[in-house]
Amino acid sequence: MSAISVGQAVVLGAVEGVTEFLPVSSTGHLKIAEGLMGIPVDDDAVVGFSAVIQVGAIAAVLVYFFKDIVRIVSAWVRGLRDKEERYHHDYKFAWWVIYATIPIIVVGLAAKPLIKGPLASLWVVAASLIVGSGVMWAADQMGRHKRGEDDTSFKDAMLVGSSQILALLFPGFSRSGATMSTALMLDLDRVAATRLSFFLGIPALTGAGIYELKDALGTTGTGALPLAVGTAVSFVVAYASIAWLLKFVAKHSFNAFVVYRIVVGVLLFGLLGAGVINS
Repeated sequence: MSAISVGQAVVLGAVEGVTEFLPVSSTGHLKIAEGLMGIPVDDDAVVGFSAVIQVGAIAAVLVYFFKDIVRIVSAWVRGLRDKEERYHHDYKFAWWVIYATIPIIVVGLAAKPLIKGPLASLWVVAASLIVGSGVMWAADQMGRHKRGEDDTSFKDAMLVGSSQILALLFPGFSRSGATMSTALMLDLDRVAATRLSFFLGIPALTGAGIYELKDALGTTGTGALPLAVGTAVSFVVAYASIAWLLKFVAKHSFNAFVVYRIVVGVLLFGLLGAGVINS
């Protein structure tokens, strides 16, 4: 029997698509949705399902930023063959994304028992939503927003990439929230911070999806059809979410996300305390 039905897969795919790139924690929202639908949040098949449908959201990034990605990858390939090309920012940026992904891979493999065990609790999600809100608010207030995408450096990429570990260990903190907050603290403007978060998410989330595929499709897994449906829905919704977010951050602060996260975190604490949903 599949742990997740096709109808539930549609709901979870939509939740993933909306929240993956907004700084509100897709993992946290997926766990909340799973809890409300009576799906065991710490089941290996369910954890695997959540990781795999992220690939749909990543596919949306690949399509939306197709021209940018082709430009960066082409520069990287040219640089491998021609020493003169290695001075171009796009060539160096491609390497920075690769290097910045290494920390989350190492921690993800080393801390897997914790990530799938005690840290998968909805209590952790609720606390991380609220704590992450404080970090995001402080970063948006402290950042001088004076550096654009072309001003990013190796140090920026490594610090922002490493901040993804916070979301890995504390679901609810938000990968997007952690990376955007770190970028803002480094004085990148909001659009540059958001785009850097997108690019750094491509290898990290794709790798997680591929790694978890065996659990999601195993003998006690969620089944191929719900997985395919959830991934497809995630792609469509995520594409629209990306387009909206880039327009939003060009003219607004992150305060709306801060308030939303606090409200959701407090409500989740209340639901858990009242026994409405299981942690």
